[in-house]
Amino acid sequence: YCFLFLVFYLVMIYSDYAGYPFPTAPPVDPFAKIRVDDCGKTKGCFRYGKPGCNAETCDYFLSYRRIGADVEFELSADTDGWVAVGFSSDKKMGGDDVMACVHDDNGRVRIQHFYNVGQWAKEIQRNPARDEEGVFENNRVTCRFKRPVYVPREETIVDLHLSWYYLFAWGPAIQGSITRHDIDSPPVSERVVSIYKYEDIFMPSAAYQTFSSPFCLLLIVALTFYLLMGTP
Repeated sequence: YCFLFLVFYLVMIYSDYAGYPFPTAPPVDPFAKIRVDDCGKTKGCFRYGKPGCNAETCDYFLSYRRIGADVEFELSADTDGWVAVGFSSDKKMGGDDVMACVHDDNGRVRIQHFYNVGQWAKEIQRNPARDEEGVFENNRVTCRFKRPVYVPREETIVDLHLSWYYLFAWGPAIQGSITRHDIDSPPVSERVVSIYKYEDIFMPSAAYQTFSSPFCLLLIVALTFYLLMGTP
């Protein structure tokens, strides 16, 4: 034993002096930021929030693109809990296949699979996600993962060859478990989404919808006309 220890000690000293230190574990690649200049070109995007926002400033952001037999999704939201996308046959919660990125108490972001049963989400152990990565920084949960376009028929996992309404949601988490979403009526895609069509769709959040309705615009025009013309 003493002889083996001496040999090991001499090898360590020699490797240091020879300029060949023992190998160390490779560094972990940092999370690559989501590119928004590809939106509508090589991937489809949905942005919800302030006009002109990007993946780091929108209340909610989602992108999708086909890669071989997979679809790569990128999600990001202004939350310290979870961000998710649901695939639905209608615009209402219930009977939906859901992929969520959840920030747990250890600081990790995990990709989980859920199925909406009525108004609550049930976690499904069969998870189609792969090549998962996620990060929590600047009070945002951001993640990226791939999912097969087609899977054998399964009630809780939809076929992405088909078009679905996309449900967008995010909210707080307690000990790594999702809780109710942040807003009462989370945004939904206006029409069904096809993974074969790339668009860049912006949806203003409630704070920026005040002056977008026809009634409000008409009121603004009337008030402007009144102020310019004055009263008799």
